[in-house]
Amino acid sequence: MDKTISFIQPSRNNCKYLKWSYNSIRKHLGYRHEICVFSDYSTDGTVEWCEEISKKDNNFKYIVNDGTWFGENKGELNRMGHTLGYDKLINEVATNDIVMIWHADMYALPGLDDEILKHIKPGVVVSATRIEPPLHPDGPEKLLIDFGIEPEEFKEDELLSWYGTYPELTHSKLEKETTEGIFAPWAIYKKDFQSIGGHDDLYAPQSKEDSDIFNRFVLNGYKTIQTWRGFVYHMTCRGSRFAEGAKRNPEGEVAMIGRETDEWLTQNERSTRNFSRKWSSYCLHDDYLKPYIQPKYDIGYVVKNCDVNGLRGLEPWSDSMYIDDKELVEQYINEEQPQTKFDLKERLLKSEVDNDIVVEFDLQRLTQNDYEMLIMLPEIIKDSGKIGEFTLGIFDIKIKSLQTYEKELIKCDSN
Repeated sequence: MDKTISFIQPSRNNCKYLKWSYNSIRKHLGYRHEICVFSDYSTDGTVEWCEEISKKDNNFKYIVNDGTWFGENKGELNRMGHTLGYDKLINEVATNDIVMIWHADMYALPGLDDEILKHIKPGVVVSATRIEPPLHPDGPEKLLIDFGIEPEEFKEDELLSWYGTYPELTHSKLEKETTEGIFAPWAIYKKDFQSIGGHDDLYAPQSKEDSDIFNRFVLNGYKTIQTWRGFVYHMTCRGSRFAEGAKRNPEGEVAMIGRETDEWLTQNERSTRNFSRKWSSYCLHDDYLKPYIQPKYDIGYVVKNCDVNGLRGLEPWSDSMYIDDKELVEQYINEEQPQTKFDLKERLLKSEVDNDIVVEFDLQRLTQNDYEMLIMLPEIIKDSGKIGEFTLGIFDIKIKSLQTYEKELIKCDSN
């Protein structure tokens, strides 16, 4: 029997993009693949459209959050977010062995499914190549070509004409059939996804959940492949980040800088800080978006003359901090604890300094260069660290163990 895919699409108030995306899948890939949609507290007609489509398309499934499934305050109507929505669809709705993370603002080009299925097997995650309008900077892993920024102006005939000219014969980026890297849309065997626990709800409702799971894929030994023969047209970031869609200026140019919603900016900061707490790292990858995971050591900071700004800036990068001003620490915990699942009392109120690596310094002497050096400390220790004590600039460092813990982060038990 031919392999088939379950397309996984959480969506909130993205009905016009869902329609556009759905039509592309059915037009170019047929009806053999399953489409699974999660309407996440939508109020724009998404539920009614899903109900209508489900009556005509037996391979279309949907579920609805009416606002009561997820909320920080009980009884508060709220979205669940795509971090949890992906997993709910994969674990409870999708019936195929292969699932594909898919966005409502993606248009499937002909042959996409064949190229994904050509490369996928257990232990391999396969991404398509994105063609995008110039809303974001270009990169080696995608093609920047403007075929429209909204469904209303989408130049479908031009896109399909471009695709029909065998672009791999003329476009320099398409010389290779595959590269190593990962970005949505990506496909994986459901068992492989579930075996590491899916997405981490630390990042709910959204932001950085993808970088987190990509790290865990690589640490678990999965190979990440991007096919340069299977394409999607991706309008990018519709929904929470650019809720009002994309617009052009009178010259026809597109600029999205400064148009992010307050909701997205707030949650992105929250998720970024939680990513740092978990990995002691930024999101790192090569030019083709293959994740790079630096060692995760157990590092504690002993900080003299710490103030609230120093505490806020340093806490996510350490596993523990030791500060004499307990009133300051308690105030910080009260304000910051609602933003994370990490137990900040455990991180900030230890009675004894017991980390494998301890870094002592005076905050009043900390410069921006020192701060950046502190963040890069895991890489410095990886390259030249050894058991013992040494001084690095303003930092007095004691290393009693070089054990690393990044592989303990592979399995997520939160879902």
